[in-house]
Amino acid sequence: MPRQAQPKPRTVIVVAFDGVRYLDVVGPLEVFAVANEQGDFYAARIATAGGADVITTTGSRLGADLALEDLAAEGIDTLLVAGSPNWDLLLDDNLVREVGRLAPSARRIVSVCTGTFALAAAGLLDGKRAGTHWRHAGALQKMFPQVEVDSSALFVRDGNTFSSAGIAAGIDLALALVEDDLGAEVARTTAKVLVVFLQRPGGQSQFSVWTSTPAVRNEPLRRVLDAVALDPAGDHSIPAMAARANFSERHLARLFEQHLGSRPGEYVEQVRLEVARAMLETGDDSLSAVAKMSGLGSEETLRRAFVKRFGVSPGAYRSRFRTTGVMGMVVPDLTMDGDDIPFFRVPVSGPTAVE
Repeated sequence: MPRQAQPKPRTVIVVAFDGVRYLDVVGPLEVFAVANEQGDFYAARIATAGGADVITTTGSRLGADLALEDLAAEGIDTLLVAGSPNWDLLLDDNLVREVGRLAPSARRIVSVCTGTFALAAAGLLDGKRAGTHWRHAGALQKMFPQVEVDSSALFVRDGNTFSSAGIAAGIDLALALVEDDLGAEVARTTAKVLVVFLQRPGGQSQFSVWTSTPAVRNEPLRRVLDAVALDPAGDHSIPAMAARANFSERHLARLFEQHLGSRPGEYVEQVRLEVARAMLETGDDSLSAVAKMSGLGSEETLRRAFVKRFGVSPGAYRSRFRTTGVMGMVVPDLTMDGDDIPFFRVPVSGPTAVE
């Protein structure tokens, strides 16, 4: 009986350039390399302008396998554009032109972090949802209003286009691509070898600082906002705030919408959540004390608001961001099988999950 031919490895082209974020390139490459330990699944190559080596954000030199301009569009399975803390680099005319040339023939198009800017500049995200690092989401939305930017998801899939948040989220996305190609078991084994979650709980909003409040020149409204910031646990009901500003409640609500783009109650909750988050990161107070001092009231109210805003519970947030957990950590036995392995997939609804 003739031997069945093995499928050819999928060709993955990672686009890099001077100033590229090192982990945006090598993180996904390492995921594909570890997946290849279970079979000959991927042929991943780094492509740069002119085939020249590039200098990354770490100052390290990264070798190129191919010249971007010499690549044939046919035969590319996955075209992945890495990012940079300087997103202007992703708007380079040659880079955008080459990405736009190669993308239509690729089975799927991927960006890590600000690599999204290159895809958007090439018109590949028009009318689509896309993710990027929370720090650059506003700039992406302003520059490319035709793109629906998701600033909270670790990664987003829209058709054959995948985009992720910054840096380490490229590993999350690469694992999702492996699962999409080869199934959950291969992806799970890859995650175990890398000692990472197959899918992390929560979105990237848990990592960002709430800085979206613009400068407000209306003096009475400014006094209201300052009062909330100075005493978040105080009485900041709509009647109390309206009286403080000597406005009607209706006029106060209009000013909040006009200047802040939110309702008064939403603003107060956001301030209180920021206070609670800072307390969880730096203090040892109980959750009930955090809830009371931040103005959220009860531990249950704190938990619900925290999960809604940041995608994780207050206790889980404290354990992740207070310490790395290295001290006193028991290293798991990675030879175990099945449900004994302490790596798990958290069900996620919506576009953050690969369908």
